[in-house]
Amino acid sequence: MQIRKTFTFEAAHVLPHHPGKCSRLHGHSYRFEVALEGPIQAAGPAQGMVRDFDEIGAIVKPLVERLDHASLNDLMPNPTAEHIARWIWNELAPKLDGLFEIVVWETRTACAVARAGDARNA
Repeated sequence: MQIRKTFTFEAAHVLPHHPGKCSRLHGHSYRFEVALEGPIQAAGPAQGMVRDFDEIGAIVKPLVERLDHASLNDLMPNPTAEHIARWIWNELAPKLDGLFEIVVWETRTACAVARAGDARNA
């Protein structure tokens, strides 16, 4: 079974290697999805769930607070959507068992996806 929870943040960045307008300071309204896979729990407070959505939210909230209204270049040298997805993966993987996928939407039509095998190549 797979579950997903979506989060949002506003941030600015500069893509230092980009030949066009993205080499100038600009911002986005980012959206990212956290996907977990695992069995449905048979007992305990999360019975009937893979993981309680409130628990996921509590784990991800401090990360969102770090990203929101930040300059992403202060967190990573080349904050492309791909690097942002990998960075989020590396931050959350130790805290979220069953993490399957991070999807970062930079615009309504453009996203990057990080999965376990991809993130280890960081």
